[in-house]
Formats: sequence, C-alpha cells, structure tokens
Amino acid sequence: MQPIIIVLIILVVLVFIALIKTIQVIPQASAAIVERFGRYTRTLNAGLNIVVPFIDSIRNRIDLREQVVPFPPQPVITQDNLVVNIDTVIYYQVTDARAATYEVASYIQAIEQLTVTTLRNIIGGMDLERTLTSREEINAALRGVLDEATGKWGIRVNRVELKAIEPPTSIQDSMEKQMRADRDKRAAILQAEGVRQSEILRAEGEKQSAILRAEGEAKAAALRAEGEAQAIRTVFESIHAGDPDQKLLSYQYLQMLPKIAEGDANKLWIVPSEIGDALKGLGGALGNFGPMGGGGGSVPAQGKERREQPPID
Repeated sequence: MQPIIIVLIILVVLVFIALIKTIQVIPQASAAIVERFGRYTRTLNAGLNIVVPFIDSIRNRIDLREQVVPFPPQPVITQDNLVVNIDTVIYYQVTDARAATYEVASYIQAIEQLTVTTLRNIIGGMDLERTLTSREEINAALRGVLDEATGKWGIRVNRVELKAIEPPTSIQDSMEKQMRADRDKRAAILQAEGVRQSEILRAEGEKQSAILRAEGEAKAAALRAEGEAQAIRTVFESIHAGDPDQKLLSYQYLQMLPKIAEGDANKLWIVPSEIGDALKGLGGALGNFGPMGGGGGSVPAQGKERREQPPID
C-alpha cells in the first residue's frame, strides 16, 4: 500500500506543477517571451495565458512602462580641450519585447555606451561656453541619434536630459570671479545711474523752486509797487482836495528834518537851501498871529542867520 500512496502523491505533485506551468498570469503593462525547446514561439500579453507545461518556457518578462535610467558622470573633452563631466538621464520605453530580448544582449548597457559615444561626438564640436549654454541643442541631437539606433532593438527613447555639466575646478573659479565682477559692474552702473537721476531731479527741483520763488517775488514787488502807487495817489488826491497853502507845506517840511537826521550813521547834517524859503513862510504865518504887527520881522532874520551857520557834525 505504501508504494501506491507514494506514486499517487507524486502524481498529484506533478499535476499541481503542470497546472502552475500551464496557467500564466501576466501583469498589466508587462509582456513575457515564450520559447518552445529554446525557440521563440510567442509573446504573452497582460492577463491569463495558457502554455504547454514542460514544453513551453518563459524566457523573459519585460516591463513595458517608461523607464528612467540615470547614468554616472562621463568625462568629455570639448573643442577647446577642456574636460567636463556630464550626467545624463534617459527616459525610454520598450515597444517590442521580442526585439528587446533577441536583438541586443543588454539594452540598458547598450543605451549607456551609445549615450557616452554620442555625447563625445557632440561635445567635441563645441567649446565650453557653447556647451554650458546649449543644453536643449545637445538633448535634441542626443535623442535623435539614440532613437535611430535603438529602434531596431524595440526601444523608443522618449527623452534625454543633461542633469549636470561640471567644468574643471579652475574654470569654475574663473567663471565665479567673472560673474562676481559682472555683478559688481552692474551694481556700480545702477548706483551711478541712481545718483545721476537723483542729481537731475534735485536740479530740476531747485530750478522749479527758483522759478517759483522769482515769480513770487516779482508778483510781491508788483503788488507792493501797486500798493505804494495807490497810496501816493490817495495822498496826492487828499492833498489836492484839501488845497494846502505854502505855509502848511513849509511846516510839514520842517517836521521831516529831524527824521532825516536820525540814526547813528548820520555824522554830518547838511541843511538844504530850501529851508530858508520854508522858514520865511513859517515866519510869515507866525507873524500874522502875533499880538503886535511888527513882531513878525524877526523870524526871517533868524532863518537867515541859521542858514548861514556852518554844518553841524
């Protein structure tokens, strides 16, 4: 009985293994290569698939999603004999699982080596300055070469990016000094422009202020002159309306003489010749109001005597 049980157990295990090998579940966005006795038979797509156990075998399972592969920095020599290290990132997708399996041994390694050689060809025709400023041009040229070469491998290169371009340390120091000098130059130019604009605005402000001040002074002087003219006209009209005689004018003239002599700077007082006429008129007026008619003759004599006095220091 025991040998029969052992045979049954073996048969059950074989059936179970056969079922496992018969039913193949392929995940979404994946593919599997089926070989029969070492020869390609078909490609299994996503879903439930049936294969012949112990005859068909799964050679390779390939992810059909877009893949991202970063490559390590590669030293590349530019046209002006400078070595730069370039990091690249490749975005690719397997479009034909059979070609990716049988047309190339390792498509990842093949893409990497093709990227390095293509970069050396492209960068070798550019100087350092153009290399640093032409990433889009390098990306487009690299993608075109890779897409053409990898098409027969069942690979489509969707995108190529230069992650970093590192020039030599000495060149980086020189570039940093140049950038610092350019920034300092721009700052000095902007500061000079600011000072110049400030001076222009200040000069314009002073000019406008002087113009406004001059206009104000001119208007004030005109208003003062107009006021003085109006005052003179008013005084003249008042005097003309009052019809003053010579005696009143002589008295007013004598009242103004002390004001003329006021001030510490007046060391010399010059008596004008018209004072005699004023004194005559004033003496005549006082004589008419005296108690005796002959008392008025002394004033002109006094006026004459005063006129003949020497100037008072």
